[in-house]
Amino acid sequence: MQLKRYSDYSLRALIYLGLHPDRRCTIREIADAYGISQNHLMKLTHRLGQQGFIETSRGRKGGLKLARPASEIGLGDVFRVTEGDVHLVECFRDPAGNTCPIAGPCVLTNVLDSALAAFINVLDRHTLQDLLAPSQALHAIFSARRESANAAMTKPAIAAGC
Repeated sequence: MQLKRYSDYSLRALIYLGLHPDRRCTIREIADAYGISQNHLMKLTHRLGQQGFIETSRGRKGGLKLARPASEIGLGDVFRVTEGDVHLVECFRDPAGNTCPIAGPCVLTNVLDSALAAFINVLDRHTLQDLLAPSQALHAIFSARRESANAAMTKPAIAAGC
């Protein structure tokens, strides 16, 4: 099983916002921090705002911030919103339109359903706050990435053929 990119980026955005609870962050800032698309972030931050995970505001002093403390944002809740209905196998999607010839007596469906429930149960035991535990290390990584990006932008261009 692999999380959708949408879920991955949503969790990354929430982590970044959780590391900066004292200020609003911009989509560009988060995109630069992770090296990901601003367009993807715009879509998912809109959805995270609709679902009450973040507050969004436009304008000169606008930006994003967590709508509630990181300790109150359950990872299972984020997963359910960003992944939607998870269909590990065909018979999860549409039992009526299932084309698997062994669907009736098949035990695989129950095994996978139990595995998915266990996965979600683990997520339900954790909050965004748990992901922020190595905050010093995370801040150091983002600082180093910012410094590297700034250094790359200020390097003088080398003339071709010299």
